Amino acid sequence: MNDERKRELLQGLIGDLCAERGVEMPRLEDTAELWHAFRALVNTREAAPAPSDMLARQDELLRGMVAGAGIRSAREAARSAIDPRLLLWRGDITTLAVDAIVNAANSGMTGCWTPNHLCIDNAIHTFAGMQLRAECARIMEAQGHAEPTGQAKITGAWNLPARHVIHTVGPIANGRPTEEDGRLLAQCYESCLDLAAEHGLRSMAFCCISTGVFGFPQEEAAPIAVAAVRRWLGAHASDMTVVFDVFTDTDERLYADLLAIER
Repeated sequence: MNDERKRELLQGLIGDLCAERGVEMPRLEDTAELWHAFRALVNTREAAPAPSDMLARQDELLRGMVAGAGIRSAREAARSAIDPRLLLWRGDITTLAVDAIVNAANSGMTGCWTPNHLCIDNAIHTFAGMQLRAECARIMEAQGHAEPTGQAKITGAWNLPARHVIHTVGPIANGRPTEEDGRLLAQCYESCLDLAAEHGLRSMAFCCISTGVFGFPQEEAAPIAVAAVRRWLGAHASDMTVVFDVFTDTDERLYADLLAIER
């Protein structure tokens, strides 16, 4: 997608989103500023139906941006020397073409509502599109209560290259995880794998659940994650491919050591 088309789509979408709220459209020309404004508007948009023409333009924009960033395959990930089903990849999880990516959600399960926040929940909902929040809202309305920690829900991935998104709520550790927090974190991984198997999925990518704003120290979370996945794969004699997707130097080092992968 060229910059002119991206700007045209953003200006039209921002105009529509502002009109929905009855507010004046900001006067913006720079592409980065337009994207910032668009993302802020969709991050805070209620899970209401959107006109089909708006969704078509949104879909063109998001798919073009994801394609421009470079869609990645699990084949590009480094394979573990201790278990060939386990892989390590460092990069943007929204660009991975796997059967499912895992979202570290909050208990409301409808995405991050903070404009332009840099959490994984915000990124996944932004690039999946408005349809994802609407689907999550329908699931939560039917459930009738907040999502408990350690469970999982599956949705479509909409404009992402993955086929599905599996959403799980990790424990809030605030830097000092308890034994129960550790148990719940392991349960998150197990619940996601259970759901993937139930839907016949063959490949999935985990983000580092609970290690961001939820405050689970990376050094303690990584061994729990790897142990939980290895335990589940062994118990189910599964040939599922599991990618541990990391974003920081620290996480890459931790997982490389745990998976016996040379950096």
